[in-house]
Amino acid sequence: MRQVTTYITITGLALALMACDNSHENSAKNNADAYNNVTEQKTPSPSFDCSTVSEGSIEAVVCQQPELAQLDNQLNHVYQHALNKVEDSSRELKAMQRGWLKGRDDCWKSNDKPHCIKESYQQRIAELQARYRLVDSNGPLRFICDNNPKNEFIVTFFNTEPRTLIAERGDHTSLMYNVASGSGAKYQGQNETFWEYQGKALITWGYQAPELTCQMASSAY
Repeated sequence: MRQVTTYITITGLALALMACDNSHENSAKNNADAYNNVTEQKTPSPSFDCSTVSEGSIEAVVCQQPELAQLDNQLNHVYQHALNKVEDSSRELKAMQRGWLKGRDDCWKSNDKPHCIKESYQQRIAELQARYRLVDSNGPLRFICDNNPKNEFIVTFFNTEPRTLIAERGDHTSLMYNVASGSGAKYQGQNETFWEYQGKALITWGYQAPELTCQMASSAY
């Protein structure tokens, strides 16, 4: 009887150990599956279908680079937000977006295509956020140049990445991006610059135009 009892005890212990091993194996498998699922979820896809892009195209580079794919999704979100804001007058915005896409695709000429594409996305996102007032801003602020109240600029700063400003002078408007500077805060547009340095602003307005020395007067409104 004692031998039977011992046999039953040993058999039960063996079954318990087997069950424990199976539990550990299942737990390890579940953890591996969960890790794989999380890894797959962390790999973003752009807003367009990567299966339809041409090999070697700029869109193919976006599909291959998770950071660029994420930027594409961010731009799509910001663009849709801008479209919703302008509603019926969206024709111009759509035309500008098509023009931007052609500009982005010119990155095939660059020696560093991923960097060129990244910069193109970042600037377009910042442009839409600033032009359509989709982020927080500081301003509008009034700057008087060369001590002449008639020579004024209205400037609004936007919390974009990179940071931007929109300067207005009469009927002319310029969007400028923050650029590297040894001191102060410097912004660069197509043919305009705004450099705020030691309590004054140095503004260049137009190709090879003379630099103006300006002071902030007050809020514009």
